[in-house]
Amino acid sequence: MNPISSRIVTAPEPGGPEKLVVKQVELAPPAAGEVLIDVAASGINRPDVFERMGFYPAPDGAPEGLGLEVSGTVRAVGDGVTRYKAGDPVVALVSGGGYADVARAKAGSVLPAPKGVDLVEAAGLPETVFTVWTNVFDAGALKPGERLLVHGGVSGIGSTAIQMAKAQGAYVIATAGGPDRAQACLDLGADRAFDYHAEDWSAAISAEGGADVILDMVGGDYVQKNLNCLNRFGRIVMIAFLKGSRVEVDLMGLMLKRQTLTGSTLRSRSDEEKADIAQAVQTHVWPWIEAGKVRPLIDSTFALDDVAKAHARMDAGGHAGKILLIP
Repeated sequence: MNPISSRIVTAPEPGGPEKLVVKQVELAPPAAGEVLIDVAASGINRPDVFERMGFYPAPDGAPEGLGLEVSGTVRAVGDGVTRYKAGDPVVALVSGGGYADVARAKAGSVLPAPKGVDLVEAAGLPETVFTVWTNVFDAGALKPGERLLVHGGVSGIGSTAIQMAKAQGAYVIATAGGPDRAQACLDLGADRAFDYHAEDWSAAISAEGGADVILDMVGGDYVQKNLNCLNRFGRIVMIAFLKGSRVEVDLMGLMLKRQTLTGSTLRSRSDEEKADIAQAVQTHVWPWIEAGKVRPLIDSTFALDDVAKAHARMDAGGHAGKILLIP
C-alpha cells in the first residue's frame, strides 16, 4: 500500500488557538493491530487545549497531531485485524492525530458506530463515553438507586454522565454556570440541577440527601465542598482540575465517613486497558445509545481548516456539549 496523504493539526509552539497549524503529511500503511479511518468528524476535548498550551505532552508512540476521538469509515486494516474491513462505519479512541482526514487507531480502541446515531455526531462519543464508564461506573462503582453529582453538567463529559447514570437507574444531580445551563441539565435527565453562580450547591445537596458518587473536573475549592456533601462510603473521582490541583482540605470527614477520593487519566493507559474499556462500553453503553437513552450533545461543528475558531469556542467556555471538526 502506498503512503496516504492526510491533513493533521499540530501546535509547534505552545499558546492560544492561533498557534494551531494545519499541515499535510504522508501516513504509513497500518501496522499490525492498527486501523486507518477516513474521518467523518473528530471531537475537541479539554485535554487537546492543554496539549496546545504545552501542558499535556503526547505519550510515546502516539500519532503526530492533536485529537483523541474520531468517527468515520475504515480505510485499511493491519495484519491480525479481522473484526473490521474497509468501509465499516466506526468510532475510535485515538492517542493522537484525530484532527485529520485519516486517523490511525489501535484496533482494540475501535468500535462499530452505534446504530441510530449520525456518523458525524458519533464523533462526540468515544472520549466521553470511555471516560464516564471508567470513572463513574468502574472507579466510582455507581449502582442503581445511588446519587451521582456531576459537575459541568452541560460539558461533553457532564452531559454524557447525566444520561448514562440515568440509564443505570441512578438519581442524578448536576451543577452548571447559569440558570439556562442548569435547565439544560434537567432537560438531559438530571433530577436536580444547581446554578453554581447563584446557589450554595454543597449545602443544598447535603440537606437533600447528599451524594454517593461525585464526578469532578473542577478541583480547587470544589474538593472540600465535595467532601462536605459526600455520603458515608461515598466516592469522588477526579478527572481534571480547572480550578487547580493544589488544595488544602480537611480529611477528617473522609476518615470518619470512610469516603474514597481517587482520580484517573485515560490517554496514558495501555492499549490493553483501553481495549478492555472498549469492550465494557460496547456491552453496557452501546445498548443504551441504540435505545435512545444516551445521545451525544453537539454544540457546534467547524471545518478542519477552522480549527483555531473551534478552539476559541472551547476556550470561551460558553459551549454546551461537544465541539466537532469536519475534514
